[in-house]
Amino acid sequence: MTPIRHVLRHPTLRLIAVALLVLGALNASVYPYQSVIAIERLGMSKPAFSLMLAMASLIAVTSSVVLGVLGDQFGHRRVIAIGTTLCSAFGISLILLFPGIWALILCQGILLPMASSLYGQLFALARLASPDEGHNRDGILGVIRSAMSFSFLAMLIFWTFAFGYGMSEMAVYVSGGIASLGLLGLILMGWPKDGQTAWSDHRSGMRLRDALAEIAKPRVAVRVVLIGAIASSGTLYMVLISLIFDASPLRGPSDVALYVGMVAGWEVPAMLILPRIAAALPKSTLLVIGTVLYGTHLLALPLLSDSGFLWVMPLFGGVGGAMVITSPILYYQDLLRERPGTAAAMLAVQKLVSDGMTAGIFAATAHVGGFETVAITGVACSLIGAGGLYWADRVNLFAAKA
Repeated sequence: MTPIRHVLRHPTLRLIAVALLVLGALNASVYPYQSVIAIERLGMSKPAFSLMLAMASLIAVTSSVVLGVLGDQFGHRRVIAIGTTLCSAFGISLILLFPGIWALILCQGILLPMASSLYGQLFALARLASPDEGHNRDGILGVIRSAMSFSFLAMLIFWTFAFGYGMSEMAVYVSGGIASLGLLGLILMGWPKDGQTAWSDHRSGMRLRDALAEIAKPRVAVRVVLIGAIASSGTLYMVLISLIFDASPLRGPSDVALYVGMVAGWEVPAMLILPRIAAALPKSTLLVIGTVLYGTHLLALPLLSDSGFLWVMPLFGGVGGAMVITSPILYYQDLLRERPGTAAAMLAVQKLVSDGMTAGIFAATAHVGGFETVAITGVACSLIGAGGLYWADRVNLFAAKA
């Protein structure tokens, strides 16, 4: 049975795919426009907005790790999923009913970051529900992750046209609210009840303190930092593209939307095809290949921004991005095989690392040699991360099993 058919026929995997589809629409609604809404529409100062983003990152990481560990320790994954989804519904309701700076802080700075832990919880459930190891599991996870990329792209296209017809940016919270309510309904109706699943969900038996201490050990922590360095190229891309195209006499906002859409468009089929092509490759090798491809596309942005050859680069960005996005999910699940909730939470820790590296790279190089220097430094950082991870696995550094 192909991974797509397996997902469609398996009730829990089908639920996860639909949930990620809705989650992609939610994220595409509330995140790309938060800076414009906060600063231009609600009058938040730029330092205050930066502080809110930093707070949101810390809350997202903390809630993802703590809830992931608690899910492995006690179970109750359905209760945790319902609670986090309620956070998103309540946060968006606040800003719709009481639009203002404090409602935005509560929504985007606290409640939505807490709700973001649902992403990891969905993959933890997928790990438990997937009946097979190896190639079949990789294919299944690739299929369900592609659903999120597809809806994210579709929602961005929708809002591009909606704004073109004069709709207010605040309307994004309407679609975000609908998506959050849809997620809540999906989980209430479809998430398997704890203790009544067809698979065994073994409790870790570890106290929270011991579980957190294990995560901090070099076996896990070093690899999360290395993968965070790889992922920083993707974060840097989202920072650079609008700046590079704005500085080009031949590019404009429509080109930004088209380029980002093309990259996301290539990611979806790549996520579906890659498990078959890369079945025999270790995850660290796949990450090296993905980093090289993605680095090629990132370097091309400042170098080819005024050239027609630029429009070939989304293929490299999409295929490389698919590897860099999906491989860490599988890598962490192998690294922490008996604790799927904790493994999925590592995605949030990785994001914090990549965000920090991106900020550091941009601050250190943006005023030195222009966007080319920023891109070169970012690609070098991601290649060092990929090479370090490959070496760590080759020599079995810190006795890792991944």
